[in-house]
Formats: sequence, structure tokens, C-alpha cells
Amino acid sequence: MSESLLIRGGHLMDPAQGIDEARDLLLKDGRVVEVAAPGKIKGADTTVNATGLIVSPGFIDLHVHLREPGHTHKETIATGTAAAAAGGFTSVCAMPNTAPVNDSPAITRWMRDPDREAVVNVFPVAAATVGSAGERLTDFRALQEAGAVGVSDDGKPVLDDGLMAHALAAASKLDMVVIQHAEDTRLTQGGVMNEGATSFRLGLRGQPPESEWSLVERDVRLAYDEKARMHVAHISTAKALDYLKMGKKAGARVTCEVCPHHFMFTEEDCSDYDTRYKMNPPLRTAADREALLKGLEDGAVDAIATDHAPHAQYEKFVEFDKAAFGVTGLEIALGASITHLHRARKVPLMRIVHLLTAGPAAIVNLESRGTLKKGSCADVTLFDPKKKWTYDVRKSRSKARNAPYDGMEFYGRVIATIVGGKIVFDAR
Repeated sequence: MSESLLIRGGHLMDPAQGIDEARDLLLKDGRVVEVAAPGKIKGADTTVNATGLIVSPGFIDLHVHLREPGHTHKETIATGTAAAAAGGFTSVCAMPNTAPVNDSPAITRWMRDPDREAVVNVFPVAAATVGSAGERLTDFRALQEAGAVGVSDDGKPVLDDGLMAHALAAASKLDMVVIQHAEDTRLTQGGVMNEGATSFRLGLRGQPPESEWSLVERDVRLAYDEKARMHVAHISTAKALDYLKMGKKAGARVTCEVCPHHFMFTEEDCSDYDTRYKMNPPLRTAADREALLKGLEDGAVDAIATDHAPHAQYEKFVEFDKAAFGVTGLEIALGASITHLHRARKVPLMRIVHLLTAGPAAIVNLESRGTLKKGSCADVTLFDPKKKWTYDVRKSRSKARNAPYDGMEFYGRVIATIVGGKIVFDAR
């Protein structure tokens, strides 16, 4: 017999419905069964007092690396999703650069198996090409039927123009999104940070910004020609964002995400050779960061994603040019967004909630998530936007510790995360 859960006394923010007011919420059988004015819902098996809290649709992260199968020394589905729950995420989209690469329905189904002990919903993003080798497309239809919500060769971008056009055309027939890691690797070989004055001063080989924007420009054109849905992962340069905006204005079905580290930091943060700031795409210039911040404010950016990329200590804490690329971020995404967008730049909380909920849900067609309308999935995040806290990496639920946020103060703390009507994280 299923139990009902009443969330009472909170302020509901649901951008998909345009709701920004006090509402009570009743959950049962994994669904939202009633949304009503305060005090109107009578009786439930369990009641959560949300006084002083924002009640939001569960956050959705379009871009995480859970490392399973194959790299369990870095992370597992169990530990990665535990970190996600602590960050308010009720759903995560897992990238395919596993070992073996997730290029088959069998691996996609394996990742979604309950035996993986996922704390939140896991939606695999499958490889666009076999082995992510960029030579032959995978079976998009079979992958979609197995549970994949998109295709991507993340980390190994599709460079061949014809193959990318073919991928977009094939995905378009299924209304499936192609997610592109925009990096022309022919221009970035050996590069460990953004190419510019800072890399020159540090004596480090750089990655030119055109390695990103040139591929975005091509992909926007191809997406327009094929009438396909194309999403740019972890966009980091102003010029790439400009091409996205031009594409949208022309009618191309293109979207993009920005990560907290790209709107928080710049290439100057690499000045002490601190490998926690080494990521791909790399931290860019202050001008690039400002363009991303404006895009998050004005609607040019469609989602906030973490690109949570866990590594073992021996892979990260070495010389800068030898260290692995990547940074964790599931547990600080909300705090970073409220601190650097809402408090510093007065971005409305509703806009931030949209970037974490309805925005990403639309990109990967999660129709019953990203909203709390009646009948939708009972995935809910409760947070206190005024709560000040300090991130302690030693308390992270992730296996990894490659986070530059250790000791940083944030505003905005996740208080509880509810998945399918069940509380999976509770900081009360």
C-alpha cells in the first residue's frame, strides 16, 4: 500500500506553469495528485513542513559522468547519484564515455537497472557513433527504445561534416537530441588550458577558442539544414554563444548549457597550476565569462548543467599538463547559481529554477518532469535560498575530491530531495 506525502507551508516555484506563490503539494503513487492553496489539502500519511523554503520541481542535470561501467575507482552510479541527491538533482543524464562505451541497448539498459542502486533517476545519453570512434553511427532507434534520451560522443566530438549531418538527420526522425561536445580536436592537441596571454605566461600549451566556436558554427548550420535538435554541451566562449543566438533567431532548433565553473571562474584561476581548475572545455577569459553570465540572465542559455567529472586523486593531483581534465559539481550547483547569479547579478530565482528544471527537461523530452503539475512525476526539490553554508569536500557523497570549491561559502542550500514521492536526501 503506497503512502501519501504532503508538502505544506512552502513557496512553490514552477516555471513550466508560471506558478510563483505559496502552495501545498500532495504526492502519492509516484505522482503529483494535488496542488492547492495553503491549508486546503487535508490529511496525508507523512507531512513535510516547508515553511520558509522554496518548493521546486526536481532539478535535472543534463551532463554527468557516473563512470560506470568500467571506471568505478572514480565514481559509481550509487555514489554519483547520492551526490546528485545532495545537490537537489532528482534526474541526471549520464554521458557515454564509459568502459565499454555506452553504444548499445544492452549497456543502456544495464545503466538503468535497479541493481545499480541509483538514488535518483538515471537517463543515459548513448554514444552517437560506435565506440565513439566517429566512423559509424549507432542504432539510434534501438538506443532510444532502451532508454537513451539523446546521443553524443562527448569528449570525442563528431568532426566529419557528413557524419554529423547524417546523425542529425537520423535523430530528427526520432525527435531525439544530438548533444555535441564542441571541440575541434585537430586544433587542441596537447592543449591544457585556454590559449592566450595567461597560458603563455604560465608556459602551458593552450586550446584556442576557435576550436569551440568553429564547430558550433558548423553544427548550427547543419541543424538548421536537417531541421534537427542539436544541443551544445558546456559552452564556454562568447563567440560560440553568439552563433547559437543567431541560429535560434533563424529558426534552428539549437540549445546550450553552461556549467557553474564556467560562470564562476576564468583562466586566471589556473595561475597557481592548481589542477582542480583544469577542465575541458577550459576556463576562458573574463569577457567570455561575462557573456555566459548575460546569456544565463537573458534567456540565450537554456540550462545549467554540472559536467560532473570525478577522478581519483592520483589522476588529478599531479603536474598540470599531466592531470586529468574535469571537476565535480553536483553538490554546489544550486549554491553557485544563487550566489553568483541571484545575489550578485539579481537574476530572479524563477529564472534559476527554470534553468535547473523546465529548461533541461525540454531539451531531452522529459515531459512528465521539470514541472509539478497534477499527474507529473513526484520529483521535488526543497531549498532555502537564504541559507549560508561552506562546502567541505571531505563530506562529499561523491567518491572524488577534485573540486575547486573546498572551503568556499555559498548562499542557497538544498534541504530535501524527493524522488518518486520518496525522500532520498534530508538535511533537516
